[in-house]
Amino acid sequence: MRERVRHIIFDHNTPESRGFDVALLALIALSVLLVMFETVEQIEARYETVFFGLEWIITILFTIEYVARLATVDSKWRYARSFFGVVDLLAILPVYLSLILPGAQSLLVIRSLRLLRVFRVLKMARFIREANFLVRAIKASSRKIIVFLIAVVLINVIVGSTMYLIEGPANGYDSMFRGLYWSIVTMSTVGFGDIAPSTPLGQVLAAMLMIVGYSVIAVPTGIVSAEVASANRPRQESCRHCGSAVHSNTARFCDSCGFELAG
Repeated sequence: MRERVRHIIFDHNTPESRGFDVALLALIALSVLLVMFETVEQIEARYETVFFGLEWIITILFTIEYVARLATVDSKWRYARSFFGVVDLLAILPVYLSLILPGAQSLLVIRSLRLLRVFRVLKMARFIREANFLVRAIKASSRKIIVFLIAVVLINVIVGSTMYLIEGPANGYDSMFRGLYWSIVTMSTVGFGDIAPSTPLGQVLAAMLMIVGYSVIAVPTGIVSAEVASANRPRQESCRHCGSAVHSNTARFCDSCGFELAG
């Protein structure tokens, strides 16, 4: 019986296990929707009792599932410390904590993290390799991106301070921090419109900053794209055995003759 329950919970190839996973995802989605609806005062006031009952029913079901996972898994401590193990525990704790600390049930939104199990249900694990490849490209370009962000911050500080000196408190720029806020909003092309320059010189400076904003949007994308292209480019390293110079980027052996590559 223990082995059968373990296969249903942890396997994803049998009809029973897939049915369990789909039902679990539906229950998780329902619990997250309940938490969201509870934040709407009109709905919460009208269906408070219904929400309370459903919340406890779902929590009890999640508790049974968590205990079943602990009881059937081979290494209980390993599962409890794993990412999904921690998330599964945090998915049930807020309701029990709400008995002691009113309002703690709002933390139930963390249940949305359990929806990550959809990757297993829909057989999307094969995309993890591509995701890891993108993460490696971002890490490789992290220093360039940091330098770029520092340059952006310096530009915003300079332009924001200059706008404060040009416009002044009379036009809403009552501090350099206010000028910095306007500069960031303007460079990012968000443009809330809650504060805008009134003098001709200030408007010219704003127009220049907007143009700079359009130009810097593409910079991080270009940096990461260059790293991705570099990672995909075949490595040019001559084989000591056959002389071939075309190999995959992560190859340890020659693609032509199989001889071990240097370094």
